[in-house]
Amino acid sequence: MGSPVHQVSLGDTWSRQVNPDIERERNIQSFNVERLTNILDGRAENTALRRKVESIIHSDPKCSLKDNYFMTQNECYEAAIQRKFHIQTIAKCLGWSENSPEFFYAYRAVSGEVALTTHSVFLQALRSLGSEEQIAKWAPLCNNFQIITTYAQTELGHGTYLQGLETEATYDAATQEFVVHSPTMTATKWWPGDLGRSATHALVQAQLICSGARQGMHAFIVPIRSLEDHTPLPGITVGDIGPKMGFDCTDHGFLRLDHVRIPRDNMLSRFAQVLPDGTYLELGKLQINYLSMVITRVNLLWGEVTPILQKACVIAIRYSVIRRQSCLRPSDPEAKVLDHQTQQQKLFPQLATAYAFHFLTSNLLEFFHSSYDAILNKDFSLLSEMARFLEKNYLQAQASQDSTSQRSLPQSVAYLTAADLAKCPAQKAADFLHPQLYTKAWAHVAARLIKDSAHHLQTLMQSGADRYEAWNQTTVMHVQAAKAHCHYVSVKNFTETLDKLENEPAIQQVLKRLCDLYALHGILTNSGDFLHDGFLSGAQVDAVRTAYLDLLPLIRKDAILLTDAFDFMDQSLNSALGCYDGNVYERLFEWAQRSPTNTQGNPAYEKYLRPLLQSSRAKL
Repeated sequence: MGSPVHQVSLGDTWSRQVNPDIERERNIQSFNVERLTNILDGRAENTALRRKVESIIHSDPKCSLKDNYFMTQNECYEAAIQRKFHIQTIAKCLGWSENSPEFFYAYRAVSGEVALTTHSVFLQALRSLGSEEQIAKWAPLCNNFQIITTYAQTELGHGTYLQGLETEATYDAATQEFVVHSPTMTATKWWPGDLGRSATHALVQAQLICSGARQGMHAFIVPIRSLEDHTPLPGITVGDIGPKMGFDCTDHGFLRLDHVRIPRDNMLSRFAQVLPDGTYLELGKLQINYLSMVITRVNLLWGEVTPILQKACVIAIRYSVIRRQSCLRPSDPEAKVLDHQTQQQKLFPQLATAYAFHFLTSNLLEFFHSSYDAILNKDFSLLSEMARFLEKNYLQAQASQDSTSQRSLPQSVAYLTAADLAKCPAQKAADFLHPQLYTKAWAHVAARLIKDSAHHLQTLMQSGADRYEAWNQTTVMHVQAAKAHCHYVSVKNFTETLDKLENEPAIQQVLKRLCDLYALHGILTNSGDFLHDGFLSGAQVDAVRTAYLDLLPLIRKDAILLTDAFDFMDQSLNSALGCYDGNVYERLFEWAQRSPTNTQGNPAYEKYLRPLLQSSRAKL
């Protein structure tokens, strides 16, 4: 059986040995860990490329993360800037393009601890919303870092509700300029990364005003700092928002604009234009302005959220086979924490979710890229699936059933017209380990919740409430339905991934246990939704719990191997608890001694402790 390649520190004697507790976990492999790593990476060639890139990054001391925990905010920011530009230098030397797999693997290697990440959000927005001429002008400047950019949408008073943004861009036909202005305190742009200290230009989302009318939100490129000395330009008030809980390496900032003038060509114009005389031309849907953040969130799910969850599972599960606590039997030594059922219940659903999300985001990226290309070509038919559309498709499904013509629904909601099970046919715990059964169970609950929320909305409207009031009074139900839909989609996607692994029986088996656990954990967590209409009985929920608990010890024996398959290097994890060799306590003690507080002296001693101790000495 293959195993991932890992680097082990060669400092002390303990660092050249693997802790026997974790070594025993790897001795008997029920599946090929290396092969699972290849599957997660897409193919073996991707694994080889990723490791090559990680080796380059980790061998460079300028990319090291080892001192991060002891840095001030300023030091974290400076180190993140250094890593960013050092990786750019490496990339230029080796011919990596900005959107290449090599870049993704390099950022994975440093766990996202790099600056200027919002620079790429600007580029994505530019490519999504800008004309070909604008892309040709601005993209090379970004790619060569002749300008440093950020994406300024969120305001002190508004976030994702774009219609409520207060920043204004008023067109002045006399000068063919936009006047960008923050009319209120709450219109201050707040939180954009790289804005506080770094950016020279911002893509500002603002309400367009031309020919005396508001045209909705549009994107404008606004210079904010001098390219000569980096000072704020006239009319610009900009700075860092200060201490935060985390993200110390990122200079999240604020931005106020006082009647700042920019050229007419600085409004991104792929889907809307303002002519020299102020005439407004709409070339697409206003919802297209949401596209930039949709792109960003899809990329966050793939590049940030899922890897962070995977790392958390690696660290927690590795530590749980080293840490011992209590005895399972009075005569036994203390047990590994992971041998306690309660610990398995805490960690294994998260591990299952990490795998479910990995496969889901891979599938989501494929769908998104096909939709994205269509949208750029002004085919907006798939745009609605990246907004709220469950209610609309339920009503469409009902209309199709009531008419002779059957209209097809998007694949993700095709279950709304599929044959439904009124009651679950399972009779014993083992029945709940059939993917087809629990996928249909999730389809049933999602469809019912969507139906209930849509009907409640219609009932309120029929009783006299307008649509907006009715919507607000049913949002809790809509969110519940949306969560069930997402759970159904992720379960269905996981089972479809298993179907593609018929030639990998050992891996298919171990992943099926995770898929089963993911689906059943969701049913138990939301059992009220399954009991509500009698789809499940109380006895059947008990059977689900039995099946779920029976999975825990089966997953337990493969837990370390399943986390090893994520193939995170120690340098990327940067965790004493999650190190590959399992030498947790030795590394914790070594890291504690590196803390600057142990060498900088104690400033409180002379001021407070010494006088206190000396005043008490006479009494001893």
